[in-house]
Parts: sequence; C-alpha cells; structure tokens
Amino acid sequence: MIGAASFDVPVLTGAPRPVAPWSIRRADGRELAAYRRLRRDAFVDDQRLFAGSDADEVDDDPRAIVLVAVAAADGAVLGGVRLAPLTARDIGWWAGSRLVVDERVRGAAGLGAQLVQQACHVAEAAGVLRFDAAVQDRYSGMFRRLGWTDHGAAEVAGAPHRRMRWPIDRVQALAERTKAPLVDLLDPFGAAWGAAPTTSLGGPGFVGDDGAPVPDSDVIAACDAILPAMVQRDPEWAGWCGVLVNVNDLAAMGADPIGLLDAVAGPDLDVVRRTIRGLRSAAEAWGVPILGGHTQLGVPAALAVTALGRTAAPVPGGGGRRHDDLSLTVDVTGGWRAGAVGAQWDSTSSRTGEELRAMGRLVRDAAPRAAKDVSMAGVVGTAGMLAEASGCGAEIDVAGVPAPADAAMGDWLTCFPGFGMLTADAPGECRMGLAPRGPALTETAAVGRLTAAAGVRLLWPDGERTTALRGPVTGLGHA
Repeated sequence: MIGAASFDVPVLTGAPRPVAPWSIRRADGRELAAYRRLRRDAFVDDQRLFAGSDADEVDDDPRAIVLVAVAAADGAVLGGVRLAPLTARDIGWWAGSRLVVDERVRGAAGLGAQLVQQACHVAEAAGVLRFDAAVQDRYSGMFRRLGWTDHGAAEVAGAPHRRMRWPIDRVQALAERTKAPLVDLLDPFGAAWGAAPTTSLGGPGFVGDDGAPVPDSDVIAACDAILPAMVQRDPEWAGWCGVLVNVNDLAAMGADPIGLLDAVAGPDLDVVRRTIRGLRSAAEAWGVPILGGHTQLGVPAALAVTALGRTAAPVPGGGGRRHDDLSLTVDVTGGWRAGAVGAQWDSTSSRTGEELRAMGRLVRDAAPRAAKDVSMAGVVGTAGMLAEASGCGAEIDVAGVPAPADAAMGDWLTCFPGFGMLTADAPGECRMGLAPRGPALTETAAVGRLTAAAGVRLLWPDGERTTALRGPVTGLGHA
C-alpha cells in the first residue's frame, strides 16, 4: 500500500524559467489528463521508477481527489497531487501520492510545497484523521519544513523513501476549546475536589458525570444550556435539543426521567414561542412533563433546561477499570442537521416516542460499569472523559466504530451524534443493545479499551497508533 501511496518528486535540473501566477484547484477531465501526462514524463521516462506506466488502483478509485496547479495565463497544468482513502470503508485514513511539477517550473515559488499544503487542507476538510505519504529521501526535508513528521524508512519502486505523516490535531483542539477550561472554572467548588459535601460537585464517585445524584435520595439532576446562536437561528430545534441532551444525561446514568424545568429567553415573542414549541414537542416525544421554569423577553436568545430523573443504582461515568472493553451504542440513522454539517447529526427527530424512550432505557437495563453519553466533545472526547474519570486512558479502534455511510470519520468522531452512549465493561461482558426490542434502533460495537496511559490513542488497521488526546480532557480527575 505504501508503494501505491508514495509522493514522488522529479529531480530538479537547471534554472527554473519565469512562470505566470497559478491557481490550485480540483482537476477536471482535461486537467486530469494533463496531470497524468506530467506523471508519465517524470516517473516513467525521466526517473524510470516505473516501467511503461505509473498508473495504479488509486487512479481508479472514485473517491480519489486530484489537485492541479493551473497557469493563469493559458490554463496549462503545471503540476498536481492526488489524495485518497487507504481502506475500502473510508475510516479517515488517507494518503497523498504522485506529487509532480512540470520540469519547466520546478522550484518556482515553491509550487510543490504549495500543492502539498493544499492537499493537507483538503484532507482535513474531508474529515481525515490520519494523512500519510511515502516521500523520496531527497525531498523529505521539504515535508519536514512544512510540519510533517518522519516515521521511518520505506522503499517504493526500488527507491529509498521516508514514511511521513501530517499531524492532525482536530480532536485535541476540540477538547481544549470545550472541556479543558473546566478545571479552573470549577475550582471555587473545591480545590482537587476535596471540599465539603455542601460545596463539592457530583459527590463521591460521580465527579464529572452527566448528572448529579441528589444526596439522601434516588433523584438524579442534570442541567444543560443550548448555544444562544442556535436558539436565535433555529428556535424549534434548540428547544428539541434542550430536552434531548438532558434526557441523554439521565439515560447515561440509568435514570428514568420524571420532569423538566426550563429557562427560556429571547428578543421577541416569536423566538420564545418557537423555542417553547420545540420544548413541548420533545417533552411529548420522550413522555417527560415540563414542571415549570422561567421566561424572559427583550433580551438575547438563551435556553437552559434542568432534568430530574430517578434511579436507585446510578451508573457512574468513572466506573471503568484498566483493560475494560469500551463500547459504543449509537443511532446511525438520520443525517446532518442543516447549517451544522459535520457538527450535529440528527438521529432523533424522525424517531417515534416509543423508540426514543426505548433507547433511553438501554443503559438502565444493561447496567454497565461506566457510561457517558456522547456530547459535543464527540466520541473521542467523551471516551477521554470517561477514561479520565476512571483513572485511565483509552484506545479506540477506528475501523470498529459504527458510523453512517455518508459521514466522514473525522466529523463523526467529533460531532454530537443525537443518541450515542459510551460504556465500559469487563472484557466480553457488554450487554448494551442485547435486549430484544423488535427492529434494531441502535448499533453496538466494542470500539476499544481502557488503558493505563492517560489520553486517547487511535488504533489503525496497519497496527499504528496515533495520539488523538495527549492527556486528561477536563482536568477534574479520578472520580
């Protein structure tokens, strides 16, 4: 596979000729043919890396993307590069290959480097989480200068190469943006979580959980706020999500919902009325009464919902142990929410109330060691929080993650999926999704394990591991 995914740059000979400015874009039919002619001239005729043709299976892959540099003056193709998935099911592991620059402009204004940089941007935009290349030794320095990391020697078509990787920090950046500030923000509630019960959060064994057990009762309380921009842009959906995220928090702790409280605000009657309409629709779907709340007009749009549930045996988010299996139970039906592609997957608005309530009982019935619902931190970030609360790290087998066919893996692992539960159990003991409920509502798969090393690593089909999260997500510590 490395040979089919190698970057090959022809030898620079002679001084470059002056060249007109160019643009880099995805190739059309004519440009694709010109790019392939450049490849043949460079890799077959000049370098003799291949006999007769350098064409391979990547050229026949309809998922492959070819970027070309086109001269502004006359439309001539001056160079190109291709990138494509390395697996039959696209799991977010891609490679760049066949980088070529016309011999007349080699070295001019760093055209090869610009093509490589653009390929990196395109890969990340496509939801790629691992982007590799095999680079001829003499050109590996350029890749290192561009920020690629060297992962050892390889041989392609009889020529020495270096295995290079573009560092993608999408998951780390999401965690730092959404979760890392929590430890400092919540410090007033007890440094190192050693405060008295009247000021500490969660209670013993429940630090960082989705809900909080109310002392001396079987009641679980949860609270979530919706982004103000969502409330302003799509009030009905915001109201629906206000209920959704709270019943998910209760479901992750194995609690049955018993009521909701809401605080709704908006600049005018229309925004508030539509938000309440979404709240009512969702409350009816999940069969949970809205007990009361607070409403305010003439102010910026806002929504917060509090949920109350009941269980005598709450499932902790931090109940996992090293070497436990990590499983994902998720509803892959539905599609991206309009205006939130790559960030919010809507699997719930088309479900019946009976189906929604059945999914909400899965954790309760399975009673795993640990559970967390997949939040805005995504599958990987949520796994990191479950592992952190359990005093562990985590490893996720990317190829084993259930995902919709039309969702890029990078998006899927970092989005809010509607309904998704991560659970930890002793190896081979996961019971999520085993209860007979007629047609399957969710998919459950063992997607990894809890480990001794902090952070989260992604395991790939070739046995390589890449670091998605370098350490704890929230800093709140072991539950």
